[in-house]
Amino acid sequence: MRLLWQRAVRLQKLLPQTRPHRRLLATTTASARGNGQEERERRKWSSPGSKAEMLLYGAFWVGGLGLGYFWLTQRNSSTAEATPDDEAVARLWHITPRKDLPTYKADQVEQHNAPDKRIWVTYGLGVYDVTEFAENHPGGDKIMMAAGSAIDPFWAIYQQHNTLEVLELLESFRIGNLEGLIVPNAEEELGSPWAQEPVRHALLKPASKRPFNAEPPIGLLAEKFYTPNELFYVRNHLPVPVVASEEYELEIDACGGEQKPLTLTLAQIKALPRHTVTAAIMCGGNRRSEMTSIKAVKGLSWGAGAVGNAKWSGARLCDVLREQGVQPNESMHVLFEGADLDPTSHPYGASIPLSKALDPRGDVLLAYEMNDEPLTRDHGYPIRVIVPGTVGARNVKWLTRIAVADHESDSHWQQNDYKGFSPSTDWDTVDFGKAEAIQAMPVTSAICTPLPGERVKVDPQGRYITVRGYAWSGGGRKILRVDLTGDEGKTWHVAELEQEDAPDGRHYGWSLWTARLPIPEEQQQQQQLEIWAKAVDSAYNVQPEKFEHIWNLRGVLANAYHKVKVKLA
Repeated sequence: MRLLWQRAVRLQKLLPQTRPHRRLLATTTASARGNGQEERERRKWSSPGSKAEMLLYGAFWVGGLGLGYFWLTQRNSSTAEATPDDEAVARLWHITPRKDLPTYKADQVEQHNAPDKRIWVTYGLGVYDVTEFAENHPGGDKIMMAAGSAIDPFWAIYQQHNTLEVLELLESFRIGNLEGLIVPNAEEELGSPWAQEPVRHALLKPASKRPFNAEPPIGLLAEKFYTPNELFYVRNHLPVPVVASEEYELEIDACGGEQKPLTLTLAQIKALPRHTVTAAIMCGGNRRSEMTSIKAVKGLSWGAGAVGNAKWSGARLCDVLREQGVQPNESMHVLFEGADLDPTSHPYGASIPLSKALDPRGDVLLAYEMNDEPLTRDHGYPIRVIVPGTVGARNVKWLTRIAVADHESDSHWQQNDYKGFSPSTDWDTVDFGKAEAIQAMPVTSAICTPLPGERVKVDPQGRYITVRGYAWSGGGRKILRVDLTGDEGKTWHVAELEQEDAPDGRHYGWSLWTARLPIPEEQQQQQQLEIWAKAVDSAYNVQPEKFEHIWNLRGVLANAYHKVKVKLA
């Protein structure tokens, strides 16, 4: 690991005037402060598990070799935020020849494809030696997928992590230039995986643009029981695939490969009996930004808008599987794969228990309509699976394959993401293999109006303010009650609910609520108020009060009381 530090110092000396390398300069200067301080500064770059190495690990690990979720990019961060100019300059490094470094031919790079030969990769014109990193971290086998070749295709897909910190760290591994004057644009070379992204509504607020992930303004969510399709939150893990309806086929392997899989066209799926279910879909990271305010987590900074409620229509999966002779078995699973592919051609995948898929009350659909309209591309056109009451990650879009198996999906998103952990579990102790994948989501609620910081007029006659929001619980559990307080829990007030008339256990849609929160005169004189909201479901599960008690390193299952501070007028 000392080699990493030496390389960083050498790079700083070679580029003394380059502003984006200011952290390396600071680290070198710090060596004059004494051996203890020098050792602490050195560890920032060279120790296994350090922030610096974890940056590159995050860049290579998720989604095969892609830049996936970038879980570990800000561990123990003490550096200043990057400016747009810094990042703009950093994005040119890989296409800028370094006169202080030698030049290598592509066939020379190809020879360095194993630890005993050194592990080299290229990005644009840059040649990088990542041997020490690969040898000292789990996930080194993933790095080997690009050993001796280019990482450009992966960078083109996972551009939401094309950040200053990752580029800066990668440049510290640079050992040379790739021979050749022409640097192909990675997107053009790949046929531009982002060129055919759909047009989105201007009101959607992106949490990331590539892949596109966005939520509507929270103030609009409680206005309609069925979320308008164009304002339904979007969660994509990869580029949106282009699927022609006339060419669409769904493969169904109900026998574990013992028989030829069934293939259904879109027309054949639509010819099956049509069923409709109202179901809310919620991202596992909904409200993550609130959890982050307590302690940093890794993931997209979702507000409370990564949820939507819709009327879904399609064929019931239980009918299709039973027609294929599938029998109930508590130990079996149903695997789903989408048409969205990562750079290694692995599809997005997830799975649910077979018991959920076969249960007619489970209402799992091969859906082709959303609010009585054909699915849009962002929401899975032409077919997606709807698993009511289950975390959004299992509702696989652009569905191309279904398989019944004796194991869960082996996809990254089933095995190494969307799992919850103790607040005391950190990135040094986490073991994803020992945690259960999230299926049903816990009870939650959110205040949609008034907005944080909004000046709210108190009704002069009734001395109240009106508060609106949503509530939902996974597993088909009905919302029984939403309680609100404006005095930190001394008194509580019950909201009026708007919800579908569905039996408990199949109450998959959300509940909208409205409350008149009394404002005593002495409280109005204070001119500010913090509103708390909590929901109770049919199992009498209730939201926990504080995020400190449910914090987890991935920022999922964020369902503590929703709290909004407003100004009173």
